[in-house]
Amino acid sequence: MSAVRTTRTVLAAVLVAGLTATALATPALAAAPAPARDHAATRAALQAAVDSGVPGAVAQARDGRGDWTGTAGERGGKDRFRVGSITKTFVATVLLQLQAEGRIDLDDPVEKWLPGVVRGNGHDGRKITVRQLLNHTSGIYNVTADPGFQEKVFGPGFLQHRYDRWTPRQLVGIAMTHAPDFAPGTGWNYSNTNYVLAGMVIEKVTGRPYGKAVENRVIKPLKLRATSVPGTDVRMPKPSSPAWSTLTDDGTGPVHDVSRLSPTLAYAAGEMISDSNDLQTFYRALLKGRLLPKTELREMTATVPVSPELPGLTYGLGLMKQKLSCGKEIWGHGGGIHGSLSEAHTTRDGGHSLAMNFNADWTGDSTAVLEAEFCGVRPKG
Repeated sequence: MSAVRTTRTVLAAVLVAGLTATALATPALAAAPAPARDHAATRAALQAAVDSGVPGAVAQARDGRGDWTGTAGERGGKDRFRVGSITKTFVATVLLQLQAEGRIDLDDPVEKWLPGVVRGNGHDGRKITVRQLLNHTSGIYNVTADPGFQEKVFGPGFLQHRYDRWTPRQLVGIAMTHAPDFAPGTGWNYSNTNYVLAGMVIEKVTGRPYGKAVENRVIKPLKLRATSVPGTDVRMPKPSSPAWSTLTDDGTGPVHDVSRLSPTLAYAAGEMISDSNDLQTFYRALLKGRLLPKTELREMTATVPVSPELPGLTYGLGLMKQKLSCGKEIWGHGGGIHGSLSEAHTTRDGGHSLAMNFNADWTGDSTAVLEAEFCGVRPKG
């Protein structure tokens, strides 16, 4: 969910989560073989991740022939994990539902719902819409890029501060000490602050914690039994494997078990927990129109460019569209948080999906798993 792993997942096609802002190159749009139905390429990609140093990897895929689950290293097929910025799709879904009910308009200024909150150093909530929060065109500074926050939350200071409780206002307040990245609507930059504010807007509209809205509107209707919004609970539910991190930008140094932490450091930008089965159920239901009316789903899937260097990647409302090397387009989101890197994607018709997780944040190529499953591309080496 933090700045580093965040850009790593979104921009490199691996998006969202943690320590530094390193963008990976997107795969070349060259012809690739059709995917093998035995998922052998996906299985090989999971093993390649473990061979590169990831302690454990898990993935599950669904297509017209049924479900397949693969693991490598210290993982179980039903492991739950922190999904990081995949939380953003759940949050955007709730706001689009509220718009469909006439309770909010995504083109409302943020100031209407959160008066005085987005102010300081050039930030002005009167000039930023809720929609611009959801597609990262607001220009609001990313709280997880703040050096002091990074040191305390993602660096060695994590071991001392892992159970600290953060309020959404505190997180936004840190962002407001910096200048905006650009004027609203004139650029694109991944900012976790956007979704902290989105969660706050949900709470203002509904009068309840944003997590309750996610539970009542998405988790319960879809019967996502492994999915939760932990709030202040620092524990991981079972079954789960340890989450590992070096707490450094370059992946050097000793490895620490970072499974237990205060989810408040991420809030609506990345606090949720799920598993591969539930994530597929969610994205397939979303893209098939089970959670949103046609108008709102059309708005969610209206994307904006991320970067000229990444023409195959565009961003909608809490939802990414990504073109893979074989030309296939997939929709979903990536997510990273301490000791966890996840991907969850489906084809536009919801007919072929994949959700996966590495229980490490310093190594492993999650894009290779997507390429393997959807394009049949085996990892080199």
